[in-house]
Amino acid sequence: MENSNLFDLKGKTAIITGGANGIGKATGILFAKYGANIAIGDYKLEDAEKTVVEIRKLGVKAIAVACNVMKDEDLVNLVDTTINEFGSIHILINNAGGGGGGRENPFKITVDDVKRDFELNVFSGWRLCQLAVPYMKKAGYGSIVFSTSMSSINKSPNMSAYAASKASINHMVANLAHDFGPEVRINAVGPGATRTAALESVLTPEIEEKMLANTPIKRLGTADDIAGAMLYFAAPISEWVSGQTIFVNGGGEQTLD
Repeated sequence: MENSNLFDLKGKTAIITGGANGIGKATGILFAKYGANIAIGDYKLEDAEKTVVEIRKLGVKAIAVACNVMKDEDLVNLVDTTINEFGSIHILINNAGGGGGGRENPFKITVDDVKRDFELNVFSGWRLCQLAVPYMKKAGYGSIVFSTSMSSINKSPNMSAYAASKASINHMVANLAHDFGPEVRINAVGPGATRTAALESVLTPEIEEKMLANTPIKRLGTADDIAGAMLYFAAPISEWVSGQTIFVNGGGEQTLD
């Protein structure tokens, strides 16, 4: 493979869920810099449209699609709209997610709370894979990347449902690699403590100091740091990598407790 093609995404189309802000936005902008057309699926449509304006300035095509990943009809519409607009799908970034991590006292949450974590983090991405992979196989190129979490391997209180859902992603990815190959690769990126709006809402100087005490690279992550790992998995440079989870965490472990 020639050096000039290692990260080349020209002519490829990427769907990014939760792409309006944070890690999803940084990923969309980075992919666009390497030539990809971008379809952002996000329930915050106004934010997604603002991000699309930024992406188009980079010389690629981009669309915003209203998408609540908890609604199957929205997932179907996201894929259908992308195909109608661009004609193909090559990359799927299952970035949308969330849950009650750090607030999941097992004696206060309900089974419905646990179900919601799995529906949001696991089931929605699995369904998007089911919808998108046939188009990737037809195109002869496919790369799927899930956002997982350090909580998928850490052990902390009040995290049982969220952490279990993220751990499920890691193992699901490893198994789906066997179902989707050879044309389609599937991997996961697990962010450490990353300066997003969610973290900033709870971060204090004391918490940051504690996190950095166990982090060899003495800073918290940025959305761009995570986007770089997403690019690696999406691009041809990783063409023999599938079923893997990589943690982007400054070499350490950061927890809120």
